[in-house]
Amino acid sequence: MFSLSQKNTLAEYTILSGADNRPPMLDKDLYDSWNSRMRLYMQNREHRRMILESVEHSPLIWPTIKENKEIRTKKYAELSAAEKIQADCDMKATNIILQGLQSNIYSLFNHHRFAKDLWERIPLPMQGTSLTKQKRECKLYDAFDKFAHIKVESLHQYYLRFTQLINDMNIYNMKLEQFQVNTKFLNSLPSKWSKFVTDVKHVKDFHTTKFYQLHVYLQQHEIHANEVRLLRERNQDLIAFMENQQMSPPHFNTYQSSYNNPQLQQ
Repeated sequence: MFSLSQKNTLAEYTILSGADNRPPMLDKDLYDSWNSRMRLYMQNREHRRMILESVEHSPLIWPTIKENKEIRTKKYAELSAAEKIQADCDMKATNIILQGLQSNIYSLFNHHRFAKDLWERIPLPMQGTSLTKQKRECKLYDAFDKFAHIKVESLHQYYLRFTQLINDMNIYNMKLEQFQVNTKFLNSLPSKWSKFVTDVKHVKDFHTTKFYQLHVYLQQHEIHANEVRLLRERNQDLIAFMENQQMSPPHFNTYQSSYNNPQLQQ
């Protein structure tokens, strides 16, 4: 049986979670998946430890200073270098979470200033709207069945989308046979990859190979695959041109036919 956790290191996960440099968007039916990917996204940011500290514990307690016999909170410019970094991370943590919320959910939480408050409150409205385990699995299996290559995306972008889907399925303990995952990954690629897909499927250990290894192999041939696509497009344009020429009546023959018409010679 296939489990994404068997092959992915934390580093690979963080590359995935930060692939497009935007926080993952919350799907209210897949909160657990979002929670996991959001943590990984935060771990891929600068000062990741401080950001997670802000989310899991509490923000910086701003120090005070005595001035004119009165005690006041320090201004940002008066903080130490370490305190400034923590204050920045507190704000960054809050913004990361808010950016991962769709507008209808964002409006429920945008008044919260601290990441910890957000992190603890977001799951509450999800509990009443989340799908049952069976429906959630059906939704993910359906996404797996319908998964397809998007015309404008690169091989790596395609791989990242597929990995995210498999990761979501793994979070909910949905198991797939390795050959199912591999076959889906290969069969959903566009036709320019057909030669390389055929080669991969004939490898004797295809059923046990991890799909990320297939991605590594295909990446080595992406330039060739793109050349194949361009060549096919040029051939299609040439064929279309030739067919169009064959369907158009030649002007010379039409002239000759009219010239030899007996009625015109009388």
